[in-house]
Amino acid sequence: MKRYNATTYAILGLLTTHCRTGYDIKRMIDTSLSHFWRISYGQIYPSLKLLVEDGLLERHSPTIDHKVERVEYRLTFAGQQALKEWLHEPIEKFSYEKNEVLLRLFLSDDGDTATMIQQIEKYRSVQYERLETYKLLEHSWHMGTVTTQKKRALMTLSFGKKIARTIIEWCDEAIAQLT
Repeated sequence: MKRYNATTYAILGLLTTHCRTGYDIKRMIDTSLSHFWRISYGQIYPSLKLLVEDGLLERHSPTIDHKVERVEYRLTFAGQQALKEWLHEPIEKFSYEKNEVLLRLFLSDDGDTATMIQQIEKYRSVQYERLETYKLLEHSWHMGTVTTQKKRALMTLSFGKKIARTIIEWCDEAIAQLT
């Protein structure tokens, strides 16, 4: 079986949810997965094209009033199998998010203290915004029928909330140490 990168498998997996278009995939990533996985439009569409060429996806262009509305994608049986196999493979290495705030803090000196405090305050503000977004998502996901997929999505959301809270706590400690 041909090997793909994790981003390609993420796209296959997202097509098992209500996502059907490149736009749907990007929206799902931005609203639900960005606390642990990021994918740009520049990665999505070439991956979709490759997956169609390799027979893992089918491309559909539904028409409304004789106009093509949008391009939709569906997993083929081969796509389902490839995703299933990947989900069962052991994870070889665990990566850590690149963090420019930590890099700049590490490289800064005493003359940069005020700037670092401002940057850490901004970082804390972004985490508060993320936390609020996660709370809204959690509330909306609790609506309707609770499926296994929803339970697992809520588990990843819980991770995002905990990370945001931990970063906020770290920001408070770092600012206190710098002042």
